[in-house]
Amino acid sequence: MTQQQLEKYLWGAATLLRGTIDAGDYKQYIFPLLFFKRICDVYDEEFENALAESDGDLEYAAFAEHHNFIIPKGAHWKDVRETTVSVGMKLQDAMRSIEQANPDTLFGIFGDASWTNKDRLSDETLTNLIEHYSQHKLNLKAVADDKLGNAYEYLIKEFADDSGHTAAEFYTNRTVVKLMTMIMDPQPGESVYDPTCGSGGLLLNCALHLKEEGKEYRTLKLYGQEINLLTSAIARMNMFMHGIEEFSIVRGDTLAQPAFLHNDELKKFNVILANPPYSIKAWDQKGFSSDPYGRNLWGVPPQGCADYAFQQHIQKSLDSKNGRSCVLWPYGVLFRDSEADMRKKMIEEDLVECVIALGKNLFYNSIMESCLLITNNCKKKDRKGKVLFIDAREELKREKTISYLMPEHILKIHRAFENFESVEHFTYVAGMAEIIKKDASLNMPLYVKSANQDLILKPTEAFLQWTNSSEDLKSSMNQLLNIL
Repeated sequence: MTQQQLEKYLWGAATLLRGTIDAGDYKQYIFPLLFFKRICDVYDEEFENALAESDGDLEYAAFAEHHNFIIPKGAHWKDVRETTVSVGMKLQDAMRSIEQANPDTLFGIFGDASWTNKDRLSDETLTNLIEHYSQHKLNLKAVADDKLGNAYEYLIKEFADDSGHTAAEFYTNRTVVKLMTMIMDPQPGESVYDPTCGSGGLLLNCALHLKEEGKEYRTLKLYGQEINLLTSAIARMNMFMHGIEEFSIVRGDTLAQPAFLHNDELKKFNVILANPPYSIKAWDQKGFSSDPYGRNLWGVPPQGCADYAFQQHIQKSLDSKNGRSCVLWPYGVLFRDSEADMRKKMIEEDLVECVIALGKNLFYNSIMESCLLITNNCKKKDRKGKVLFIDAREELKREKTISYLMPEHILKIHRAFENFESVEHFTYVAGMAEIIKKDASLNMPLYVKSANQDLILKPTEAFLQWTNSSEDLKSSMNQLLNIL
């Protein structure tokens, strides 16, 4: 199959669920089923290879060392396919058996979907799903890791498009992910961490970035934490589907219980990429005020907005020598008064390297503008005491309810970051004293004057225009009412 045919084939399973399950819930059934089919087909392929190698020795071919994952007896795809009654129960038992047989790698990976709920998934619907995926083999010979990985990412995007407001929980706009990865430029052997990893796109793209550059990507150490059970499972499946096995993705609440520790302190990482949940209100502010890991570096954020709790967690998790981070935030983190003291301390410590203002609609189901906040524990000598501002709000392509960065936009923004110099109407290099003088605000219009800024009306002129237009409207309405 071509890439397009593969994507159409995989997405075809979702169409079988229409009318019986909400679009936002497709992912909890389709992803585990697809992963189950993949590992069973690969197991069969490995078995055949070992059989050929041993001149037909069945016992030799079944040895665990010849397989990436163990498929216990009775838990294979074909065993489920042969079942006609209580298909959901058989499927659930098979998945649990596989998880138990591979505790170090696959425990909990199939999530907690209600396979046995016949009101949602009848035997007929499940049989149709299984028969759909049984049409083609998904082993390595038929579908290479790269090909299946790309198709898996395609499914993630399709589910994000279908599920609307829930999409942001597990999907970050991949064109923004590409830009973030290029800016961080992870190197072989480095550790990369995402404290709110969603479906793993940011971590995965670091490995793919190195692979594209012809560098050794398998030595990259990938770490992620995700609070949602299903989403963390999707992230792990995403890694395996791309042929990446050296990673650690843990389910849990990053602020309440950070998963990665070393000697009772937060583990340190070379690169951190993140798109945290923005402005969450349900978090333990009181606990953070006396945080055992010392994450309240600059203060305690307000209860109604945990953004700077995540930002401080990220800073505390960076390697002191070469740690750097790139975080996708809503625009408000740059200037909100309630966080001014914390922001000022972050700036005074000369941690902020660059601020990139991005355009609207890059978040799912939201027109808000977003930004990239880039920090660096070891700035280059000519960047110390300075912050680069890049106004990239017009560098995007708009499509209906979502926007994208085209390759030319990504290259332009990345080049500006590399050059680190002022360009009229696009970039500005500000000194630390200048920023502090502006109440530690990182609001883009304070530093980069847009090309059409001269056209903006003064408040008195704007009020006069508004008053005149109101009178015109009133007059028009009166005429209309008289005619009626």
